Amino acid sequence: MQIPILSGIYCNNASDFRRSYPRNLVPIIQANGISNGYLRPADGIVEFATGVGSDRGGIEWNGTLYRVMGTKLVSVSSTGADTVLGDVGGSGQVTFDYSFDQLAIASSGKLFYWNGTTLTQVTDPDLGTVVDFVWVDGYFFTTDGEFLITTDINDPTSVNPLKYASSELDPDPVNALIKFKNEVYALNRHSIEVFTNIGGTGFPFQRVDGARIQRGSVGTFTCALYLDTIAFVGGGRNEQNSVYVIANGNTVKIATREIDQILAQYDESTLAGALVESRLHDGLQHLYIHLPDKTLVYDGASSQVAQEAVWFILTSSIVGDGQYRARNFIFAYNKWICGDTQTYKLGYVSNDVSSHWGDKNGWQFETQTIFNENKGMIFHELELVSLTGNVPLGDDPTIWASYSIDGVTWSQEKPYKAGKIGYRSKKINWLQQGFVRDWSVRRFRGTSDSHLSMARLEARIEPLAW
Repeated sequence: MQIPILSGIYCNNASDFRRSYPRNLVPIIQANGISNGYLRPADGIVEFATGVGSDRGGIEWNGTLYRVMGTKLVSVSSTGADTVLGDVGGSGQVTFDYSFDQLAIASSGKLFYWNGTTLTQVTDPDLGTVVDFVWVDGYFFTTDGEFLITTDINDPTSVNPLKYASSELDPDPVNALIKFKNEVYALNRHSIEVFTNIGGTGFPFQRVDGARIQRGSVGTFTCALYLDTIAFVGGGRNEQNSVYVIANGNTVKIATREIDQILAQYDESTLAGALVESRLHDGLQHLYIHLPDKTLVYDGASSQVAQEAVWFILTSSIVGDGQYRARNFIFAYNKWICGDTQTYKLGYVSNDVSSHWGDKNGWQFETQTIFNENKGMIFHELELVSLTGNVPLGDDPTIWASYSIDGVTWSQEKPYKAGKIGYRSKKINWLQQGFVRDWSVRRFRGTSDSHLSMARLEARIEPLAW
């Protein structure tokens, strides 16, 4: 019999069946003649460059990659060479956007412009603290968390104190601004309002009354453009935080019950410091939610095919939870280039390896429950049908398998060699799996040097009749 592997089941001490998601394995919903879907290794990170500080965000502008690393604005060439352009100060995530001739950077409440030769700070006191900003219709549109502000159309370093507005649907702070279809979405903590340019001598943007949404983003960087919409982590008043996308002037929840329970483990301030970003590649539509100790990933394309939400988890640890080191994916020089949360390095995404900057990490997945209606069964053999990828020369990586009959406690792991380089057709099977009275769940784990795509898990089972 075939055992489903794209998502699994475990139990907790509250007597609840919980869904488990693959860790560092990407579910692909695609018939291949072996199964209707498979798990492939998550992309690895190859070192690209070493910068002058920890990465805080980036953008591609006029064919060049720009990053803020530490307090420095740097340009990074296609060979990985960096050039320091100036100092923007501050710490934490930065916001980038650009006009026709200015690259703008918001760092720790201050706004800077790079025109290709000079870095200039906006010092107009009417600007206030810049929480977030976008470029739209000739204006840099900013917020200080309370008011909406635009720079002068002819002078982006100047602010007219008459060109102020507010987001008034709810008396909650404005956490983020996103430009979408040439309109500005003001994402407040518990609401979203939409503004469009109507011109005039005062504040040139007007609220679109019919576009108000009674949910908002929990933080400044917990929202992102995703496909043809906006995705965000947050919620409305008296709601648990979840993951939503905006659709037809309303919100659609894409989080599962399990994702909601994971988000509920973090307090408001921690969740507000998370980072949401998207990456469309190889026909996949990934939305990343970077949490302190893991990254949750939603795949819109696979979810559409499967007709249910498809999620998986990324970490940079060998076993269990661990921060996913890659952040701030920017497509430049025909690569997805990212920063490292632990070093001053930049890297690029590669599906040829699974390691992160040369460091091993681990993968894991659980199966669905195997049940024989209280009649019991004997497991004679388990066979993992897999496709072996790149393995370091001389290595013979190990896969460990275990089982649980209650979903909480697990058996001692049994190892099996995945095969050295060139062993592309080696069978991975476990014999003499034993007797199961009621039901069983299987778990498999390995490290990134066992670069495998798992296509199918097949069990040879002898059902018993009492």
